[in-house]
Amino acid sequence: MFDVLDKNNFLLYAMKMYDNPGCTHVDEFHEDLNRIKYVKRLLGKFETKGLLRERLILNHIIILGNVFGMEASCRILFYKIEDKYHSSLKSFLHYLQYLPSALNEIDLNLIPLDHRVLKALEEL
Repeated sequence: MFDVLDKNNFLLYAMKMYDNPGCTHVDEFHEDLNRIKYVKRLLGKFETKGLLRERLILNHIIILGNVFGMEASCRILFYKIEDKYHSSLKSFLHYLQYLPSALNEIDLNLIPLDHRVLKALEEL
């Protein structure tokens, strides 16, 4: 059922993979899902303005990994974030050691690491 994420099964997959024992209301689930938009927006600012808020991006990705699991958060992020940001996204996931060996949605070997992001992360 979840071999490949699409618009028909995405929300169901996200709900199935969501594991937050402290969650008491559906609004918290949606707040966590909104972190994907924040990561996407921050990656967009990096691509358009050169402004990299690496700590903020790392925080959002770590929280997503905590509530969805590492592999599920990678699948969700690569599905929801446009291809043009995948190189930067992969670099953050690589830095956090979140990258699985393979994802059904994309071939990770075809996505290069963004050396500008890696350099900024090495300086942390």
